[in-house]
Amino acid sequence: MSKRLEDFIKNNRHEFDDLEPGAGLWNEIEAGLPQEFTEQKHEAKTFSLGFVLRVAAIVFVVMSACFFFYLKSSKPATINLAAINPEYARQQVQYTSLIASKRTELKSIAKTDPQLYHEFTAELTKMDSTYRKLNKDLATSPNQEAVLRAMIRNLQVQTEVLNQQLNVIEQFNEFKNQQKNEIKSI
Repeated sequence: MSKRLEDFIKNNRHEFDDLEPGAGLWNEIEAGLPQEFTEQKHEAKTFSLGFVLRVAAIVFVVMSACFFFYLKSSKPATINLAAINPEYARQQVQYTSLIASKRTELKSIAKTDPQLYHEFTAELTKMDSTYRKLNKDLATSPNQEAVLRAMIRNLQVQTEVLNQQLNVIEQFNEFKNQQKNEIKSI
């Protein structure tokens, strides 16, 4: 803006401010508008309880499904033991099958002496939980071969314990048979 125009506006400001619109100006503007703009609807929108419950149920089902798929996808991937150490993988398979067969033998005393069976399986359960923890740690361990060695060692100890338990059962049964034979011979 030029300096002259600015000075003119500053000097005559009071003359610019004296003009105000009339009181009926807004009424005239409103009368000129179409009917749909002048009708003011201030109705509050309400929702029925049934609608709210349906929406809540849908949200719950969707969130549950998402949570379920998240849990399914977050399961740790199985680790190929042969890729870590083929010899350890072979030993793991051998010991696992050996332990399974020895546990089957051990179950045979469950009917004759349930308390002894319970004591034996309690010890094996502790070792088995340690093995499962090692197996779980294998996926995140920086030294997987060391964890795999610990797993093999755990399986070896389980095998030794099962052998000892089966020996105890065998000796116990022999002792029972000897007592029966002595009683019969008397």
